Amino acid sequence: MIRRRVCRAGGLAGLALLTACAAAPPAPAPQAVAPAPVAPVAHESLPVTPVPVPEVVIVQAPPQTSVQAPAPAPPVNEEEEQALALLVDLQRYSVESGDDLKRDLAAANLAMTRTKSDASRIRLAMLLTLASAGPPDDARAISLLDPLVGKSNASPLKQIATVLYAQIVERTRSVKEEQKKTAAAQEKLDALRAVERSLLLERSRNAGGGGAGGGGGTGR
Repeated sequence: MIRRRVCRAGGLAGLALLTACAAAPPAPAPQAVAPAPVAPVAHESLPVTPVPVPEVVIVQAPPQTSVQAPAPAPPVNEEEEQALALLVDLQRYSVESGDDLKRDLAAANLAMTRTKSDASRIRLAMLLTLASAGPPDDARAISLLDPLVGKSNASPLKQIATVLYAQIVERTRSVKEEQKKTAAAQEKLDALRAVERSLLLERSRNAGGGGAGGGGGTGR
């Protein structure tokens, strides 16, 4: 009986202790500690250099145009090239020495025998009219230019041949006229000399006859 009471008493005591523990007020919550104020740090003001802003230029694209292909080059006229070369040679011949002209004449004769082209004919005819290259041969020069002058076309080579032909013919005519004048003057000179010889001969005869008559009278 006593043990049961003790046990009951112990049980009641434990239950009361548990109840007390359960009914105990909660522990107060810890208060938040405010941080200490931080003193502001003084910053030194630095000079600020303004950055130049580049000027914005608006470039407008040119209007698109259709690209045309270049016009084809005109074909080279071979006769015009030969005519220009002949004119250059004519200027060169006018300042060359006699030895150079003689070599050019020999080369032109050789070219004429090989090709017999219109340019070769004109070049040789040019040289045949120059006294520094040798004795002028106007007759041969005219015969070389005759076929070109008689052509019906109006090519540059024919124009040069026509001009040269006219100059040679005019010079030939002038030379013939000078030769005629010279021949006429020579005839007059020969006639005067003949008259002079005749007078001298007559005077000589008269002088001889007078001397003979005078000698006979003295003898008597």
